[in-house]
Amino acid sequence: MEEKHAAVWKEFSDFLERENAVRTALTLFDWDNETLAPEAAAERTAGAYGVLSALYQELFVSGSLDGLLAKTKALEGLSPVERALVGRVEKERNRLLSIPKEEYRRFSELTAVSVQKWSLAKKQNDFAAFAPVLEEILNMRKRFASYRAKEGQSLYDVLLSDYEEDFTEGKLDVFFAELKKGLLPLVREVSRRQKEHPVTCDFLFQSYDVEKQRHWNKWLAAYLGFQFSKGVLAESEHPFTTSLHKDDVRITTHYYKNNLESAIFSTIHEAGHGIFEQGNDEEVTQTLLGGGTCGVHESQSRFYENMLGRSFAFWEPVYGRLQKTFPEQLGEIPPEAFVRAINRSQPGLIRTESDELTYCLHIMIRYELEKRLMNGELSVGELSGEWNRLYEAYLGVVPKTAGEGGLQDIHWAMGEFGYFPSYALGNAMAAQLYVHMNRERNLEELLRAGELDWISGYLREHIHRFGASKGMEELLTEITGEKLNPGYYIEYLKKKYL
Repeated sequence: MEEKHAAVWKEFSDFLERENAVRTALTLFDWDNETLAPEAAAERTAGAYGVLSALYQELFVSGSLDGLLAKTKALEGLSPVERALVGRVEKERNRLLSIPKEEYRRFSELTAVSVQKWSLAKKQNDFAAFAPVLEEILNMRKRFASYRAKEGQSLYDVLLSDYEEDFTEGKLDVFFAELKKGLLPLVREVSRRQKEHPVTCDFLFQSYDVEKQRHWNKWLAAYLGFQFSKGVLAESEHPFTTSLHKDDVRITTHYYKNNLESAIFSTIHEAGHGIFEQGNDEEVTQTLLGGGTCGVHESQSRFYENMLGRSFAFWEPVYGRLQKTFPEQLGEIPPEAFVRAINRSQPGLIRTESDELTYCLHIMIRYELEKRLMNGELSVGELSGEWNRLYEAYLGVVPKTAGEGGLQDIHWAMGEFGYFPSYALGNAMAAQLYVHMNRERNLEELLRAGELDWISGYLREHIHRFGASKGMEELLTEITGEKLNPGYYIEYLKKKYL
């Protein structure tokens, strides 16, 4: 019996090895496409990307995998992670089996090119130039979702399940309604107060040498716990994190000469993602369970970016180093003024540049828009107008250009409809974790002392090592004793901003 068990698991492991090899190649194409590849390369490279994607699909739709999954699921004594891995492979097989091969390859080639087209359209503030591409991506995503939809299931619910299975459209409607009820009056009150007592922040927008920013941000990522022996920090139009495995984790940021805080907080955010990836156990890295579910992943980046990176305690031991890097701009700026500036709340247009208080309003807008796009209540042609209307209603600002509006995010160009709610879920989870962890250790004392090891160790032990083998609700219940409770997030923001 043991020999039979070993033989079946060996066959399953051989499949995982082949699957990982093709997925790794696709990941490298994605990385190159967004960091180093010239614009002219997109069309030709897309063909190779399409072939690899077709090979990836073929691995899963092969008839032999069906029998192998049946044999593997029947094995006794599998660990929880092994069972989660078998379940993830089966889910991916069902997804890919539902899509005709020629359509899957077309979509893969389309999204390989669309990122470059989106980037160019954004630079030129030309939504009309990208609209036909976006419409084709949207239609294909809707069609793919319809292949998998069960009776009575919305197309949007199908896509949401690809990112955070615990949260359906119905649950998210309740979640966002609670956030809206707590945040909208809070944002208005804080805006009123800050109009009466403006926060000085002009020193953040002086001229900051980009090369010095590069050195500072690399040091900062290492200080947080990102291991450069197992990772790299590069540059891209839209900061992101990807990995081949726990020993090859790649993060990016974007530098602006006249905006110091932008790169700092995108670096902290992506370092949070990267530390998660580097903390995966051997059992999950280089498998479909590598990384983590999207909402949980975002909870870690937002935890590092906001709960840690925007606190006064975090900056006490490191602000002097930043002053020495930029003495002309920051030499006369005390740490209290710096921390107050990076925590100011001012409704704006750009999600990635938004403050901690208004951030989830940006996510609510995207949630409402993509839900209506998927459900056929909104067309691509109507998107810009509706985007502007919601920004005025929620944040009191209206985009003047497409780059400030519907072209500011890369997600839809990649076909990632259903991902945006993960950011808001991650914010709420991060606040819940922060409250719980503070009951065990005083996090501010650790930050003042520059001792981040306990924090990263706690997160690695309770979250990072599991990868995507556990979802948000399961992890939170194990750690805090309750499922996701957005009340912690609202109370955290009230305490901080009032």
